Formats: sequence, structure tokens, C-alpha cells
Amino acid sequence: MQTRYFWRGRRAEAEAAYAALDAVFEEEGAPLALTEIDEAAGIVEVAAYLAAEDGDDRTEEFRTAAGLRPDDEIGREELADRDWMAAVLAELKPVRAGRFVVHGAHDRDKVGAHELSIEIEAGLAFGTGHHATTAGCLAMIDEIVRLRRPGRVLDLGTGSAVLAIAAAKLARLQVLATDVDPVAVAVAAANVRANGVARFVETIRADGFAAPAVRRRAPYELIVANILAGPLIHLAPAFRRHAARRADVILSGILVSQVAAVRAAYRAQGFVHRETRVIGEWAALHLRRAAA
Repeated sequence: MQTRYFWRGRRAEAEAAYAALDAVFEEEGAPLALTEIDEAAGIVEVAAYLAAEDGDDRTEEFRTAAGLRPDDEIGREELADRDWMAAVLAELKPVRAGRFVVHGAHDRDKVGAHELSIEIEAGLAFGTGHHATTAGCLAMIDEIVRLRRPGRVLDLGTGSAVLAIAAAKLARLQVLATDVDPVAVAVAAANVRANGVARFVETIRADGFAAPAVRRRAPYELIVANILAGPLIHLAPAFRRHAARRADVILSGILVSQVAAVRAAYRAQGFVHRETRVIGEWAALHLRRAAA
């Protein structure tokens, strides 16, 4: 039996709690999660999935490990035993976006002769290709690469490396794929190898544009970032510093209600709006840095 313990608070506190939990439960291999609950209010949930024998309550262990206060409210949810990976894979169907088909190993036979296969298994890192944000980015990458064939490409916040793999498969582009989460970087590297594009895609751990390797390769002709609206707005000046003149930028992880704020932040940095693609409640933006 596994139990999910969770606490919600401000982003800085939640991130500190996540880091503390990671240090305590690393050897146990307990899955952890950090989820944005309310972006406007800055509320984030940190959760740990802990094994419990005979219904043991590990609430206080979670509280202590996370460095929380005695009066902080901890949620507790019992999870029934289930082969979650098998269940997820059974429900995931191939996704087509542009010339790409994103699929699991169980659907290899569903890829057409003239389609570009991206094989991603459901795993620890975000991004199987089934989320609307990923699909929107894939379609935009297909269009941009076909028309402009950019040189240096950056996939910022790569997750499972779907977008980096797409750029490499489409035109053998050299891509730097980064993520702040070391687990995501390891998963991304494995996916890059599995898809046969290790010669074209380098995966590294980096927080935004801070890593020397990210700065060294700039300026980029194409930057893709499928993260969240808040970080995208915060990073707008850094995008300008690292984007070549007339560079294409694809931004996603943006709710339709957040599009105006993101566009305004990038317009102030000299980026011109090219396209907004909406899938459900999510949007992907194509922007281009002005020539001057």
C-alpha cells in the first residue's frame, strides 16, 4: 500500500520542502511531486508517495522531513495497489502533430512510412507528447524548421526531450536540451539515445539560462520553452539576450487566460507575435525577435 502525503504553500517554501524531502527519501526511492495549484496566488503543492505497511501513518515523518511547522496542515491519501505504468501505457494513444507521431513502444506498428517517429514511454519526466502544450509546440517546430532551418537550437525545460528529439529528427539540427530537474535530464538523455539522435542532442542540467554551456552556445536561432507562464514572463529579458536577431521563439505551458500577459512581456523585449495556437485551454506562442 502506498500513501500520498502533501502540503500546499507559497512557491519558495514548497520548493525548499521538496529539496528537503528529496534529501531524506532519496535512498528509499520515494516518488516526489511539485505541482502548481494556483499560479496567480503562487500556491504550490509538494507531495511524497510513501510506502506504508499495515496502514502506518507517516504524516509526522513527512512533516519533519519537509521542515514544516507543527501547525501546518498535511494531507493524506491512501492509494490502492495498481500497476500504474501498465495502466498509463494502455491509455496512451499515438499523437500526431505536424509530421511527428509520438508513441510508446507498444504502438510502433502504428507509425506510417512517411511519418517521423518519436518514441517516449510514460515515466518520471513530464512530456509524453499527449499534453496539448507539447502537441502545439511540435506543430510549430515542424512549420518553422521546414521554412527556415535554424542553426543553433535550445530546448529550455526539456522534460522528456520530445521537442529536442523532434528538431533533431526533422533536420538533424544541433540541439541543447536543458532542465533544472536532474531526474528529467537523465530521462531525457535516455530518450535521446533510444530515438537515435544522440549525435545531435546534448542534455544538461541548467536553471534557465544560467549554465555556462547555455551562454556559450548563444545566440540561438530557435528557442523552445514549454514550461509555465510565470517563469516565461520572468525570463523574457534573458530570452532577448540569448536569441539571435530574427530568431524564432516557441513558448507554451500557457493557459489561454495568460496569453496577453506573456505576449506583453515579450513585446517589451522586442519580440514580434507571429502565431497563437490554441488547443483546449492551452496556448502555444510563436514569436520572432526583431531584426534591430
